[in-house]
Amino acid sequence: MKKRKFGLVLTSVLAASAILGACGTKDDEKPAKENDNASGGESTEEAFSVAMVTDVGGVDDKSFNQSAWEGVQAYGKEHDLSKGDGGFDYLQSASDADYETNLNNLVRRDFNLVFGIGFMMADAIDAVASENPDNHFALIDAEVEADNVVNVLFKEQEGAFLAGVAAAKTSKTGKIGFVGGVDIPVINRFHAGFVEGAKAVNPDIDIQVKYTGAFDKADLGKITANSMYSSGVDVIFHAAGATGNGVFSEAKERKAKDPNADVWVIGVDADQYEEGKVDDKTNVTLTSMLKGVNTAVVDISNRAKNGDFPGGETLVYGLAEDGVKLADSRGAIPEDVQKVIDEYKEKIAKGEIKVPEKVEK
Repeated sequence: MKKRKFGLVLTSVLAASAILGACGTKDDEKPAKENDNASGGESTEEAFSVAMVTDVGGVDDKSFNQSAWEGVQAYGKEHDLSKGDGGFDYLQSASDADYETNLNNLVRRDFNLVFGIGFMMADAIDAVASENPDNHFALIDAEVEADNVVNVLFKEQEGAFLAGVAAAKTSKTGKIGFVGGVDIPVINRFHAGFVEGAKAVNPDIDIQVKYTGAFDKADLGKITANSMYSSGVDVIFHAAGATGNGVFSEAKERKAKDPNADVWVIGVDADQYEEGKVDDKTNVTLTSMLKGVNTAVVDISNRAKNGDFPGGETLVYGLAEDGVKLADSRGAIPEDVQKVIDEYKEKIAKGEIKVPEKVEK
């Protein structure tokens, strides 16, 4: 399978000649679909419809799935599409048993491009794509070998390295924590990068690690954070989807009870600053490790619409491609620490530092 790196650059202007869908697909044999545009009239260009299936974290996980859905909505807005058939949409999965059912549902509803969000969707995408070779699919955070599937991976370990630097430089106790969701390769990359970054600036740092085994259990995130903070950890980085919402809850409760408490959370995937808001003056979000899922969704959707669907390829987005980065800390990270983070960022982007994908035993 071909593997290439792509920068996250949105297509801002579409040529009029690009109104046709991907050449050589069954779309050419169908009558043009029409979709009401934002002003209430009918679009004169053929609508290229896009939809997605969430994993069990849900579309409002304030993290991974939500970021993907924001990308789908942004694509829809860019092309004056409406939510629903012929435009853009999503289906939410309550369990892994829903994955294939939801994917097949969107295929039957004739969406031109269907995204499967998350590593756990790999088997379902593989099965449905093989049964529907004329349909286009995109898989986020995993790989399957199929000419009608584009795989999208991120170098989470590179962004997590910077989160580790931020955590270790911020910690006053010398104890930091990592809360993961399911023990799978993509979360392992977050884990490995965080450990490498923290140890790069403090070889003696104490790092507590806990995988909760779920992406949709905020109560497990809260219990885990309670244990870590109680043991002296003062900065926790979570890569656990909606489970991480519980980490924020625990930190906010502690900060509300004791305004002098040193408790911080580093968010994941999307900017989770609002999740850390205790009151108008207090916030427990140190920063967030951003993952450009939303931008990648828009980028791939536009490429597919313009007949440039990268089927059979794996696109990889890292620091060099602006695919991962840290969010604005809103002043929580002092300038001297930010300078150190920026120095490491430049070295990683240039290839001077290679961040491992797995924790070295």
